[in-house]
Amino acid sequence: MNYKQFNKFCGSLPATNYVVQWGDSHVWKVGGDTNGKLFAVGRWGDGKYPGITFKVSDIAYETLKDQPGLRPAPYLASRGMKWIQQYAEPGLTDSELKDYLAQSHRLASLNLTKKKQKELGLNQN
Repeated sequence: MNYKQFNKFCGSLPATNYVVQWGDSHVWKVGGDTNGKLFAVGRWGDGKYPGITFKVSDIAYETLKDQPGLRPAPYLASRGMKWIQQYAEPGLTDSELKDYLAQSHRLASLNLTKKKQKELGLNQN
């Protein structure tokens, strides 16, 4: 997945906001500019392979953390948060990565207030 594909997919998810911060990281949040919740970060660094970071469930974290091309996300996982970074091949297929990014969006949106979730039409099932 390249920058364009990453940003297009993340932008297709509901109630998202995009910023470039922390140098040249493509940062995606759900729920608005100021109170949005982080769900994905893309950083290409040396340009050889994308570092795509996303939030996961406890079970997914245990499943993914030791797979080739994946690791606990630097900074976030070291603070006890369940975040994975795809940083090398083979990593995930684009389809699998999109599924995890969508799950990350949902997990992050659950940290918004119930009022905000309802306002944005999130998690209303």
